[in-house]
Amino acid sequence: MKTRTVELVVAPGSFHWVGDGFRVHTFIPDSLRINMERMNPFILMDYNPTYNFPASDIPKGVGVHPHRGFETVTIAYKGKVEHHDSSGGGGIIGEGDVQWMTAASGILHKEFHEKEWSKKGGDFQMVQLWVNLPTKYKMSEPTYQPIENLAMSRYKFDDSEIEIIAGEYKGMKGNARTFSPVHLFNARLKKNSGTEFDFPANYNTALLVIEGKIMINDTETAPADNFVLMANNGEQFNVKALEDSVVLILSGEPINEPIAAHGPFVMNTRQELIEAFEDFNNGKFGYLED
Repeated sequence: MKTRTVELVVAPGSFHWVGDGFRVHTFIPDSLRINMERMNPFILMDYNPTYNFPASDIPKGVGVHPHRGFETVTIAYKGKVEHHDSSGGGGIIGEGDVQWMTAASGILHKEFHEKEWSKKGGDFQMVQLWVNLPTKYKMSEPTYQPIENLAMSRYKFDDSEIEIIAGEYKGMKGNARTFSPVHLFNARLKKNSGTEFDFPANYNTALLVIEGKIMINDTETAPADNFVLMANNGEQFNVKALEDSVVLILSGEPINEPIAAHGPFVMNTRQELIEAFEDFNNGKFGYLED
C-alpha cells in the first residue's frame, strides 16, 4: 500500500464575517490553490477559529437565506448554534455535535448562536462544510440530520479516540446518511499518540487542525488552525499528536460532474442556476420567518 503525502499546509489568511455571528476563514475554495473541483465533494469549508463573543441579548448569526444542490454540515467545537429551516428541520448543537442539512431541491434556513448561550457569551469555534450532491440527487427532498456527539461511534486507543461522523473507520460506521462516499472524523489525540488512515487514492482528502499540533507521516508538521491538503498519490498516511490535539479528517470520492456555482446555489449548468434563482424568487423554497 502506497503512502499518501502532504501536498500543501495552508495557514489561515484573512477573515470575513458571515452575518454577525461567524468570523471565518475560507479554506475551500482557496482561489490561489484549492478550487471546488480539487476537493469535490467538499466544495466549501468555512472555519471559525476560537473567538470570544461578548454576552448579547440578541443572538448573533445569519438570517434567512436559500440553498440548493448540496448539503451543509456544521460542526460545533465551542459554543452553541441554533438552526431552523423551511422543511421543518432544526435544533441546537453544542460542543462536539453536528447538524447535517440536505438542501437538495431548495430550502431556506437560518443559523444563530443559541439564545441562552448568547446571553452569557464565551468562546466560539465551528466548521461549516458544503458537501456536493450528485446530479441525480440535487432535486431530491430536503432533509435534516441532527448528530449528537454522545451518539457517535468511537474507535478508542491509547487514551485517544476517533469520532466517526460519517463513513467508516476500522469497521465502525458513522451515523450520517450520505449520497456519495464521504468519510468525516474527529481525531482526538493525546500527546505522542498516533494512528493511520487509509482511503482510496482518488478520494480527495484533507485535515484541519482544530487544536494542538500534529505530524503527518513522521515528516510534515501542522499547528492549530492550519489546513493540510493531502496528495492523491497513495492510500495510507499516519498522524501523530505532538501535543494534545483535535483534528478534523475529511475524505470523499470525487463527484466527476460539472460544477456551476453562484452564491447559495451549486448546480451543474448555468441554466440550472438561473432556474434556482427564479424558483427562489417565486417562493418555491417555502417560508421561514426571519
